[in-house]
Amino acid sequence: MAAPHQEADALASLEERIVRAVELVSQLRAEKEALREENENLRGENKALHTSNDAALQEAAEARAQAAKLAEELEGLRAERGQVRGRIEKLLNQIDQLHTA
Repeated sequence: MAAPHQEADALASLEERIVRAVELVSQLRAEKEALREENENLRGENKALHTSNDAALQEAAEARAQAAKLAEELEGLRAERGQVRGRIEKLLNQIDQLHTA
């Protein structure tokens, strides 16, 4: 009579282990799905950040080009200002010579 009781205990133990295994598989599948969704979201965020970074790099390159253009223009204006200053000084000297003559 002890053998059927032991078989029942063994069967109950096996049944309990199978139930735990099924619960674990279900839990792992849910975790896998949650991680898959999180991974997909992170990939989307990563793509958006790359796009934003590319746009920022493009803007920076355009700003550098604009700064170089403005620096060149500034140099030209400074040179022109020097020429105008020279001409004005020359004219003022001529006016001074007229007054002293």
